[in-house]
Amino acid sequence: MQNTFPQNLSIGATIAICSTARKISVHELQPTITFLKENGFKVHLSKTIGTALHQFSGSETQRLDDLQELLDDTNIRAILFARGGYGTVQILDGISWDNFRATPKWLIGYSDLTALLIDSFSATSIGSIHGPMPINFNDNTLDAWKSLMSVLLHGPKNDLLWNGSDNDIQGVATGVLVGGNLSVIYSLLGSNSLPDMTNKILFIEDLDEYLYHIDRMLWNVKRNGIFDKIAGVIVGSFSSMHDNTTPFGKTAIEIIQDILSCYKFPVAFNAPFGHCEDNQPLIVGANVQLTVSGKENSLIYL
Repeated sequence: MQNTFPQNLSIGATIAICSTARKISVHELQPTITFLKENGFKVHLSKTIGTALHQFSGSETQRLDDLQELLDDTNIRAILFARGGYGTVQILDGISWDNFRATPKWLIGYSDLTALLIDSFSATSIGSIHGPMPINFNDNTLDAWKSLMSVLLHGPKNDLLWNGSDNDIQGVATGVLVGGNLSVIYSLLGSNSLPDMTNKILFIEDLDEYLYHIDRMLWNVKRNGIFDKIAGVIVGSFSSMHDNTTPFGKTAIEIIQDILSCYKFPVAFNAPFGHCEDNQPLIVGANVQLTVSGKENSLIYL
């Protein structure tokens, strides 16, 4: 099945904001609501905004029903997920993608939302946006949000250039862009949510993990044969890592580099996405070319 993308949004289109994971208040969304309206969009707040059950934005049934309603509503042109945390995986198996296939819309989020972005792509071959979310609006660069607006208005392109790293493994690769939060990808292994990874460009990022967890997750990805199939890797932010009293002995970047050093595909570090200020949007499902040159790295949409 050929990968497809939602239609470009027009000024005046409606963007919904909902939460499939942790709870969030309307007050926390105000900067994003103001920004979207200033850029000409209408904003629809879903039922999970302001709803709370323990740490979640409602029960599993409430979160699933809310998301399904938005997926089925043809007046909603994009769904911006308010925040991550944990919880999206709990509702994946209940989602019906039938109406979404007929009238696709942009799904936008990262971190815990990796589960939904990858599951939707695997189920429908329709692309989505790994990009900034309202919970981080004041922490992200304005350029990251402007880049997101550009993708929504003009289509699935956001070519990236960034400085090379001494950790990079040089080379050129083309493939379909798939990825997100490493911990979430790890949790999807062995399930129907993960698509065939042959010739994919895998992008990964993570936050607030122990270094040995990073090592364990990457070994599991390796032992599942994922690295034998893919065409390249892009490494984003691995921030706020933890260590034990007895040090692990490597940084997260060194762990990644060591595990990937035996493969022949290019690996680019320090890419501008993930839990960082300049969380640039990446288009899941897009055909791209990754160039790792030693000086400047590039991700070009084909």
